[in-house]
Amino acid sequence: MKVSRRSLLKASAVTAALAAAGCSKPVVRETEQMRAAAEGKLSVEPDEWKTGVCRYCGTGCGVQIGIKEGKVISVKGDPENRSSKGLNCIKGYYLGKVMYGKDRLTKPLIREDNNKKGTMEGFREASWEEALDLIADNLRKSHEKDPQSIAFWGSGQQTIHEGYISSKLWKAGLLNNNIDPNARLCMASAVTGFMSTFQSDEPMGCYEDLDKADVFVTWGANMAEMHPVLYSRLLHRKQTADHVKHYDLTTRYSRTSEAAEETLIFRPQTDLAIANGIIRYLIEHEAYDKTFVEEHCQFKAGTEDLGHSLEDDYDETEKGAAATESWNVSFQEFKQMVDPYTLDYVEEISGVPREQLEALAKEFADPDKKIMSTWTMGVNQHTRGTWMNNLIYNIHLLTGKISKPGSGPFSLTGQPSACGTAREVGVFSHRLPADLVVNNPDHRRFAEMIWNLPEGYLEDISEPGFHTVKMFRELANGKVNFLWSMSNNWGQTMPKANRYRGVDEDGKGVLDAFIVVSEVYPTRSTEMANVVLPAAMWVEREGMFGNAERRNAIFEKCTEPPGEAKWDLWALVQVAKRVLEGKKIGGQDAFDLLFGKGGTDIWDDKTGDLKADQTEVCRNVWEEYRKFSSPHLHESIDVQELGEKLKTKAKQLAPYDEYLKQHGICWPVREVNGEWMETKWRYADGTQEEGFDQIGVKEFGEQGKYDKLSFYKSDDKKPSVIFRPFEDAPEIPDDNYPFWLCTGRVLEHWHSGSMTRRVPELHRAVPEAFCEIHPEDAERLEISEGDWVKVKTVRGETKVKATLNGRGKPPKGYLFVPFFAEETLINETTLDAYCPISKQPDYKKCAAKLEKA
Repeated sequence: MKVSRRSLLKASAVTAALAAAGCSKPVVRETEQMRAAAEGKLSVEPDEWKTGVCRYCGTGCGVQIGIKEGKVISVKGDPENRSSKGLNCIKGYYLGKVMYGKDRLTKPLIREDNNKKGTMEGFREASWEEALDLIADNLRKSHEKDPQSIAFWGSGQQTIHEGYISSKLWKAGLLNNNIDPNARLCMASAVTGFMSTFQSDEPMGCYEDLDKADVFVTWGANMAEMHPVLYSRLLHRKQTADHVKHYDLTTRYSRTSEAAEETLIFRPQTDLAIANGIIRYLIEHEAYDKTFVEEHCQFKAGTEDLGHSLEDDYDETEKGAAATESWNVSFQEFKQMVDPYTLDYVEEISGVPREQLEALAKEFADPDKKIMSTWTMGVNQHTRGTWMNNLIYNIHLLTGKISKPGSGPFSLTGQPSACGTAREVGVFSHRLPADLVVNNPDHRRFAEMIWNLPEGYLEDISEPGFHTVKMFRELANGKVNFLWSMSNNWGQTMPKANRYRGVDEDGKGVLDAFIVVSEVYPTRSTEMANVVLPAAMWVEREGMFGNAERRNAIFEKCTEPPGEAKWDLWALVQVAKRVLEGKKIGGQDAFDLLFGKGGTDIWDDKTGDLKADQTEVCRNVWEEYRKFSSPHLHESIDVQELGEKLKTKAKQLAPYDEYLKQHGICWPVREVNGEWMETKWRYADGTQEEGFDQIGVKEFGEQGKYDKLSFYKSDDKKPSVIFRPFEDAPEIPDDNYPFWLCTGRVLEHWHSGSMTRRVPELHRAVPEAFCEIHPEDAERLEISEGDWVKVKTVRGETKVKATLNGRGKPPKGYLFVPFFAEETLINETTLDAYCPISKQPDYKKCAAKLEKA
């Protein structure tokens, strides 16, 4: 029987669910129903199908949503979506059920008993009017007392429109940069890696590289469970081309390792040394691309010995302040810097056999091999995450394996719009939309022109605000006394969670602060709130996500939210109306200038409310944001003067409706003979029809001609090969805490489980968290399968069941615990040390002990 890739993906997803659930018959029956829904063979046919995008990871799978009598009854893959080509993973097949959990939040809640913070007790139901007035009053008072005492924690799960409006409210309306997304916890190191190497964010390749590569290298990426649709393309490539190889670099044997030809299991943190060892090998054997290096690369070095960000004031210390510094060096100087990293030395400190290291180095050295590197949290959640991103780029730049079909470094994202929302529209505390940054006066002036603000108005936001870890540390310290969080679950997912839940003695400020949480279900964050706002979920409103291959795609509104749940964008604008009341900017009404006819034009003066047509609202927000990347659309901007200075020409965007018509488009977008066309490979010259970047395009549309490749945003159009040394982890196992502890996800559950655990089929498949233990460690500690154990660190302890034969196979001295279960707060034990450049914390390694409970 011939097996298609679609059937293979379904089978692998079902197998994973069955294995986790013990092959129970109910799951078999439910799987048959799932398959029927996916193939459109339903007992009840929908009245209509609408176009959407999956709510989960950054793959950006397209879906079609079946509607019957105003309710979502089915979800299936969208074959017109070029990212997923009609495929979904097991979470995607059950996506329609995430909105229908029995405990949906349907009315605003106001806390009356502050002594009960930390529980869902002490709340009463309230009207929206009362809740919004209370939020606005507390926000206004806190801001007037101390402008730095307010904070907004956004999300890679917000839509692009919601992210843009929240950023504009905070930065332009409140002149405050204390706004950051939960993407800081997952993709910030990828951002700073791209920016420091290329001066432009996001990958230069696309998912099509998975169909063309000769060698795959996964650096800390369990694609089989975290990005199963993309992993299916990797497997298909291997199955249809016998020469294709896969090298999996990991600290724990995972489902992804099972199909790899080589699994390189290294001691945590020593991936830095491995990458340097490959670089040294390439230079020593003159196996790098000399022509490419000479024409397209420059070499740099940066501050070393950065210490570790364990103290609250780390960013202000001498080492913390110097973390981003770099300077030019010669190729010979760079060569001397990597000289200590012989393969023998790398084997000694990493534990990876020299033969495996050399085999991988030879793959990169082969000029005829197309190589695709992918990575996720194993690289990014790393106290040297930016460095590790730089090192992967170094290898691809030295070998010229970049911006070519089948060859390139590709950072995968974990949230549906971590790229489109958090990164592209400027929700980070240091950014403005379209790769612009707050501490650049030209960038601020550009934002002022697009937002019609007086010149110099944004001077007050010339310094970055609190990044996520700093924000919550200051919340615990009492410096932040107003926090609004949206589309995230910080009460469960922040590292060192004891402190941020107000349990730790250093975190009492959390209990005193006024906290607003916009949510869909009760979570470990809503129980810390003073006000809970019930949010419309997924296709209960219209929106747009931006995925890992730079594809922005629209999901249509399909159904009404339950009860009094509302669109987060509506709530943002309602609070903005109240907080900005009576405020003037340049003699004009502040609210109207930002959100009315003078700004995004999403407020209806006749009704005194957000415009009723959500498509019109989304279109208007998009068209304003689009001006940041296509400034010729704004009549007051001198394109010739600002275009090259701001380097905005690389991220052109199409009109809003075009994204629905095409089921998503990858930027940069070009209009060719009246047709809007996407770019698959950035920086590489070629025809637009083939999907190559039009690097020969001069200022905003005129045709020209440059070299074969042009890294047009980089200094002198040359990306940087940056020396980054090996430095060990901040916390290493010892006699008292002899284990490495790593946290992560599983296939069936997404992040904190607040959605997937409301889907009965997924919850039954993996109903509780577990602790993976090597059998020899378990035998020594007299621990058997299913025993309750305590995982302890210096920060806290967690009780969880042991498994000796799970999907993952940890090496001796290594523990793995997923973080989806709210009753198993593994993040009470994790470390909140972060990369000094990206400020992203390290969830992948800390010292722990294990005891039988």
